Amino acid sequence: MKVVKKIKALRELIKAARRRDKTIGFVPTMGALHEGHISLIERCVKGSDFVVVSIFVNPTQFGPKEDLAKYPRPIRKDLQICKKHGVDIVFAPDVKEMYQTGGITWVNVDKLSEHLCGRFRPGHFRGVATVCAKLFNIVAPNIACFGQKDAQQAVVIKRMVADLNFPLKIVVCPTVRAADGLALSSRNQYLSPQQRKDATRIYHSLQAARKMIKAGVTNPKTITAQMRKIVSRAESLTAIDYISIVEDSTLQDLHRITGSVLIAVAARFGSTRLIDNVIVDAPKQ
Repeated sequence: MKVVKKIKALRELIKAARRRDKTIGFVPTMGALHEGHISLIERCVKGSDFVVVSIFVNPTQFGPKEDLAKYPRPIRKDLQICKKHGVDIVFAPDVKEMYQTGGITWVNVDKLSEHLCGRFRPGHFRGVATVCAKLFNIVAPNIACFGQKDAQQAVVIKRMVADLNFPLKIVVCPTVRAADGLALSSRNQYLSPQQRKDATRIYHSLQAARKMIKAGVTNPKTITAQMRKIVSRAESLTAIDYISIVEDSTLQDLHRITGSVLIAVAARFGSTRLIDNVIVDAPKQ
């Protein structure tokens, strides 16, 4: 496995792999890798011949009061994980390498970026879409793997790829959870023991919503009210940003549950913001 910090050097290595008829798989990350990231890497290894993982804490997707400065950066451990799981190249640029000119060109995916997390993190998805567009241009992968936990991100990136005619396939992989249901996240390490226990209420609320939909409940407000009760019982809860049921591809709010829906939650425990979601197919009426 090679660790590369420069765009030019990475492109040369990828060009050499393509000359050997290798298909390129790509997993973009911000590091602090866990089992969820490993599942993406394993899917990428299975679906391609030559795997690139980027480790870059992208400053343009953080707001001024968010956790950029304290975001975990255990690079030595991350490299060990990548090597163990068959990664060919780790691309670990610094900010100057990724944003050499200061950045006056941005990628905005309208409408899809305005709902859910977009309402609470202005500019976040502009930063995500822009850095992913840059990385896709640098790596030129055949496939790129993202996690379902970041459902809105996956929808935004899939639409960007389609609209800008990037010649690659976006693969969305299932959320990886701890034994108690908590979705794995690099931010989980910020949680105190009590906050970690309380955070499982997000998963319990999603499971309750799934059962209600499968039982035939079609009013989103009825379901989200019950979910809010479940999450609100957490003693370390500081805020619920949203509990929403939306159409899974447009992210539009629903007045009646039908077809495939995305049930999404964002809540804060202490100063840590966690997100989670499930997709549920409503029974035909």
